[in-house]
Amino acid sequence: MNPTDPDWRPVAFKEWQLVSDALASGEQSVILRKGGISEGKAGFQWIHDRFFLFPSLFHEQSKQVKPDADGKGRSIPDPTAPEGEVAFSVYVETIKAGRLTDWDDVLRLEPYHIWNEEIIRDRFEWGDEPGLSFAVVKAFPLDEPWILPDRKTFGGCRSWFGLPEDENGGWKKHLETAREIEPSCGLPHWLI
Repeated sequence: MNPTDPDWRPVAFKEWQLVSDALASGEQSVILRKGGISEGKAGFQWIHDRFFLFPSLFHEQSKQVKPDADGKGRSIPDPTAPEGEVAFSVYVETIKAGRLTDWDDVLRLEPYHIWNEEIIRDRFEWGDEPGLSFAVVKAFPLDEPWILPDRKTFGGCRSWFGLPEDENGGWKKHLETAREIEPSCGLPHWLI
């Protein structure tokens, strides 16, 4: 992790709260993405290799993921930020990113994420060409979340957006104590 790189500007990647939590706990080491309606003509791209996770909240996500290790259904935790604010609690670095167009390859990733097969298949088959973008990642949970006021620039159906550099103590302060989580699920070495 190199948070002191002078050329890097903080960006966020929208991901489900439950997936963000799974990455932070080491239960997940791969992110899969089809792309949103606002991704442009080129579709979704891994345009950043390091980013904060923006924890998106909607209740249906708990029905679209696998049970936890104890076999219990997952529920979205109470927000860590007050209403009208967003808690950025996980920083991520990409080890390898690419695109998979073979369904059997996507199925091989099952141990490395918490989504259920139905939601992955829906994403894989959506659009003109079957496939999914993937990123094998390292997650760095923050000791204290970087709390920012929610704003219009965080909204919409897009995956990426910029973050302010110095607001609320700045991103550098929050990364100083972040430590990489060793994923208990392992890594898909065949993709790296």
